[in-house]
Amino acid sequence: MASEQTMEGAAAEAVAAGDEPFLGLLDVALLAVLIGGAAFYFLRSRKKEEEPTRSYSIQPTTVCTTSAADNSFIKKLKASGRSLVVFYGSQTGTGEEFAGRLAKEGIRYRLKGMVADPEECDMEELLQLKDISNSLAVFCLATYGEGDPTDNAMEFYEWITNGDVDLSGLNYAVFGLGNKTYEHYNKVAIYVDKRLEELGANRVFELGLGDDDANIEDDFITWKDRFWPAVCDNFGIEGGGEEVLIRQYRLLEQPDVQPDRIYTGEIARLHSMQNQRPPFDAKNPFLAPIKVNRELHKGGGRSCMHIELSIDGSKMRYDAGDHVAMYPINDKSLVEKLGQLCNADLDTVFSLINTDTDSSKKHPFPCPTTYRTALTHYLEITAIPRTHILKELAEYCTDEKEKELLRSMASISPEGKEKYQSWIQDACRNVVHILEDIKSCRPPIDHVCELLPRLQPRYYSISSSAKLHPTDVHVTAVLVEYKTPTGRTNKGVATTYLKNKVPNGSEEVKVPVFIRKSQFRLPTKPETPIIMVGPGTGLAPFRGFIQERQFLRDEGKTVGESVLYFGCRKRSEDYIYESELEEWVKKGTLNLKAAFSRDSDKKVYVQHLLEQDADLIWNAIGENKGHFYICGDAKNMAVDVRNILVKILSTKGNMSEADAVQYIKKMEAQKRYSADVWS
Repeated sequence: MASEQTMEGAAAEAVAAGDEPFLGLLDVALLAVLIGGAAFYFLRSRKKEEEPTRSYSIQPTTVCTTSAADNSFIKKLKASGRSLVVFYGSQTGTGEEFAGRLAKEGIRYRLKGMVADPEECDMEELLQLKDISNSLAVFCLATYGEGDPTDNAMEFYEWITNGDVDLSGLNYAVFGLGNKTYEHYNKVAIYVDKRLEELGANRVFELGLGDDDANIEDDFITWKDRFWPAVCDNFGIEGGGEEVLIRQYRLLEQPDVQPDRIYTGEIARLHSMQNQRPPFDAKNPFLAPIKVNRELHKGGGRSCMHIELSIDGSKMRYDAGDHVAMYPINDKSLVEKLGQLCNADLDTVFSLINTDTDSSKKHPFPCPTTYRTALTHYLEITAIPRTHILKELAEYCTDEKEKELLRSMASISPEGKEKYQSWIQDACRNVVHILEDIKSCRPPIDHVCELLPRLQPRYYSISSSAKLHPTDVHVTAVLVEYKTPTGRTNKGVATTYLKNKVPNGSEEVKVPVFIRKSQFRLPTKPETPIIMVGPGTGLAPFRGFIQERQFLRDEGKTVGESVLYFGCRKRSEDYIYESELEEWVKKGTLNLKAAFSRDSDKKVYVQHLLEQDADLIWNAIGENKGHFYICGDAKNMAVDVRNILVKILSTKGNMSEADAVQYIKKMEAQKRYSADVWS
């Protein structure tokens, strides 16, 4: 970007000087000085490049960049004497974090490791990995969406799926990250593990499967504890040495950096929030003005927001069913509290610089910045800390009992795991709570910044149709706030941030966003019937669907039946978008089935209404090839709904249960059965 700015500046100067005489005597003299200076600078920089020592610049750099010429992981391994490469497929950062932990631990087992993003590597080089002695490739792969690989692992997944290469001699292991409440649990890792073996590779250790619905940290450390001995056996390495805690990044305080070179919350490009330019995406979000932020609940003590974001002028496009992603910021009082607990001056300007000079990830987040900015914009301070963080924090305890408590919870002993479950997970303690309760633990703030995971964007199903609102995106979000067993109140990062973003007329209130495309789509033919199941905020994408179908009807098009199963607690409290839904019913666009679970003695949910409507559902799905959609809770509702659909297909379609399951799988393949669920 610096070169672009330089070119723009030069162009501006040329225009300004347009009326001057071409070259005067003074101009010639100045030109000679400039040419001489440029030649001196060029020769000097050439000389510097030849010097073997590496110096660290305080120029800002973008996050995680690797040039096209720099995609040979084999060259990097050979140049630095490494034999372990850990690839990650990660959508939210957990897979990348696990990969980093494995690569870091390799040194204990005489396997110097590096972390690699498959999207930034020439993965065909896996064929050459066997040429490096004691080489090993580990894959930490998350399954995302409807059993899909993550964005950064997509090309690799397609390569091994469609290719027929000979990977004999490649040593590998796979750990998967998934969630059992989703139907395609760890599909990607299971397939990659099997496919690598089919292509002739040697599995060094069994496939590990992590379940994010239970305790993925426990799954990972349990697998890892058995993985390393198997690696040692495979390569004839004598066990692991003493565990040494190694810092991945070194601290460089930079009090003299110019203010305009300091990151203040940008995701990648410096000043990208001030100088906005398309295309807008995850690395370059659009600052969207909030036009509307109103309460949808009419009572009951809970809050649900209807938010309208303007994307006018962004060139971003969306379809009903897509997601909008938003970058939130952490609560300022929590940031201040963490600064106090670490005895830190939050306005100190600093960089964390990777001690692994071969890594494409030079910094854990954009640097240079201040601790305040890092903790506000870049780090997940409200997340439940994983065990490796506790292990590192333990080293800063001056009280031996407290040190032992943290070490125990970071161990794989049954007692330690049980304590971690009760004291950390069940109690919902974040890093601030831990430092408040472990009073002798006072880590340096820079190490805390190194340990905490990156703050991730939050995704929301768009609750509008671009046919009706081409330059606005609507969001429907429940405010997350709950009491913990320790008596604290925990608040959701994004919804707390949004709750306070209320336009007041005097100045624009903006949030950084981008659009993520989805497979959750209306049928291409408007006359196709649809059945939508969306209790609570699961209604969000269906509001967009119904808006679109009403729009098409208003244009005189034939539109198939639209049936919505909606549920909430009480009609008088949390029946969101009531007037809109009732209006669509009046116009004949919507067939609404509503369940109010707490308005009667016997609790009624959408599942009960579906069971009662077997004929209607079979008519739409079985006889008229309609589409079936679910949005909302993955753990209970979505599973129940799928089971009810299996039962309806069995009875009304005269199928066996196995055939009904296959029928749904066929619907999924035809994009006639879609789920947008979360747990």
